[in-house]
Amino acid sequence: MSNKSNNNVETNITEDNSDIQKLLLNIGLNISHYRKLRGLSQLQLAEMVNISRTYMSNIEAPNTEASPSIPVLYRIATCLDVDIARLFEVHL
Repeated sequence: MSNKSNNNVETNITEDNSDIQKLLLNIGLNISHYRKLRGLSQLQLAEMVNISRTYMSNIEAPNTEASPSIPVLYRIATCLDVDIARLFEVHL
């Protein structure tokens, strides 16, 4: 593969990572929003989902690398009584 092709792949990966970070940011903000609407603390929701409070905090934090699995997101959505798709919505 030529160097030019490698640079294009690197650029695409970087752009993909940026998109993933934006997606994770939106997921975290949505979880926080619905959790607060339900009057739950991070600890309460974490216990309902069977994860640590620290992990819940990392999922909600805007500057974190936490990447929750689909089963964790499903359990969170179920406990918050929202469709899992709501967690992926982008609000401007």
